[in-house]
Amino acid sequence: MKPSLSLEPVVGPNWHYAAELGITDIVAIRDQTDEVPIWDLPVLEHVKKTYEDFGFRVAVLEGWVPFDSFRLRKPDADLDLKRMIAVIENMGKLGIGVLCYSWMAVNNWTRTSTATPTRGGALTSSYDHAVSERDPRSRQGIVVSEDLLWETLEQFLKAIVPVAEKAGVKLAIHPDDPPLSPLFGVGRIMRSVEAFDTALKLVDSPANGITFCQGNFAAMNADVPAAIRHLGRDGRIHFAHFRDIVGDAYQMTETFHDAGKTDMLAAMRAYRDIGFSGVMRTDHAPVMWGEDNGRPGYKSLGHIYAIGYMRGLMEAVAADAGR
Repeated sequence: MKPSLSLEPVVGPNWHYAAELGITDIVAIRDQTDEVPIWDLPVLEHVKKTYEDFGFRVAVLEGWVPFDSFRLRKPDADLDLKRMIAVIENMGKLGIGVLCYSWMAVNNWTRTSTATPTRGGALTSSYDHAVSERDPRSRQGIVVSEDLLWETLEQFLKAIVPVAEKAGVKLAIHPDDPPLSPLFGVGRIMRSVEAFDTALKLVDSPANGITFCQGNFAAMNADVPAAIRHLGRDGRIHFAHFRDIVGDAYQMTETFHDAGKTDMLAAMRAYRDIGFSGVMRTDHAPVMWGEDNGRPGYKSLGHIYAIGYMRGLMEAVAADAGR
């Protein structure tokens, strides 16, 4: 297992912290509202070199490619698919092994508060479905059906998996966040362990895999270690998000990595037992004293703490295996 941090492609404090923490394999992330045309090979090559010049290896791309036209079967769907094919081919040429994507249409990860007090006064994010239901968007009826999303996901996988296999790239679908449906009239389909079983069966290939985001599986009220063993039994967990919550999909608060509902040591043992050797990045850490809350969940101190906690768990399960 490789502990990792997510870094945007602009050198900043988190780059220095990652290097000082001994992180070598990073997750390159980008807000989809800020389009970077990595479907052009020279652009992705430049992005990769920016990280490499700092001493990092780009192991995963996450959140780079706008794709709602395809998810929603809109007129630009063919353009979305053409760009995605080019991205995966470019990743293969440049040796970037994993693409993390989601099937959340219209609304990405959603919270009703990003300033909820948690341990010691740190600020975290939370979701309360009762608050969402008071939003006018929740009274507009179903505007995107789950059936449409399952249809377009199957169409996507049938088109993309052969490209990924040829390029040597692994696809890793992320759960809905929060994992409930509908959200503001938009269906959500990746919200249960059974849904992931279905997605893996749509195209049965080692390239068709999962981003195991622990916080979302916890919000599904899944047994997280059991779900890791079940979904990863044949090597289909390609990437992991290490985080935790209290509550469930309808009323959830994100926690420090040692303070949630999941037995994190048991989860780490489960990754070991399935032979997971991929990248595991910290995710959605509380904002700590002295930090501004301008980018909730993605400031530095909580992630530094989480890397230390993650490394300690990894060493513990490695020691168990050696006994």
